[in-house]
Amino acid sequence: MECILKVDGVSKQFGGLEILKDLSFHVNKGERIGIIGPNGAGKSTFFNLLTGDLAPSKGNVFYKDKDITTEPNYKRARRGIVRTFQKNNLLVPLTVLDNLLLVLQRKHGISRTWFKIRNQKQYETLYNEADELLQRWGLKHQRNVKVESLSYGEQRQIEIMLGVATNPDVLLLDEPTAGMSQSETNYIVQLLHELPKDLTLMIIEHDLEVIFGIAERMIVLYDKHILIDDSPDVVRKDPQVNQIYIGTEGAV
Repeated sequence: MECILKVDGVSKQFGGLEILKDLSFHVNKGERIGIIGPNGAGKSTFFNLLTGDLAPSKGNVFYKDKDITTEPNYKRARRGIVRTFQKNNLLVPLTVLDNLLLVLQRKHGISRTWFKIRNQKQYETLYNEADELLQRWGLKHQRNVKVESLSYGEQRQIEIMLGVATNPDVLLLDEPTAGMSQSETNYIVQLLHELPKDLTLMIIEHDLEVIFGIAERMIVLYDKHILIDDSPDVVRKDPQVNQIYIGTEGAV
């Protein structure tokens, strides 16, 4: 299988505080990887190191065999490493459509026209692509609604859609179902299952039912290290993982 992302001996310190230590692993194209661990295990820091929002204190990050350790986040995003955040990062005074069009304009290299009035006839292909995405993500009826008037769950749904709209190679989702109702959560899980099989997904999620339903491989972070990197079945049965999560040696 094609290795798309490799982390080699990566550590992160803030002053004298060590958050992550000597992380090494590789990710193959098309894998669905779940990232779990208790609060404070460094999961978001882990994502920040992969996306270039933070630089490692030690070690290297490779993307398609190229060392990108010193590359900033915007260059990694252009390469195809895209993420969503725990908190929504949307332009809430704008409509759902306008948020999506800004992303698609950037994707197609016409982002410098964002401040101009768009003529739908002139940018027909752009609008058609936007409508196809809105339809697929069940948001067509919200097309012209301002984001600020939508529920938190709907905003989360939009943020994930925007990440997918960039056509990334690697999509990192930081708690994609946080704040959603059960029906919204079920819908997002269904959509994630329907994403292209060659899209690599890495997902941080506290809802174990969600993450075990999506991931084909699990990475458990604990005490600054990767405690276990294995299949969901192995992780479920691991006594130390169960001790961390529920204080007993029952099944996760």
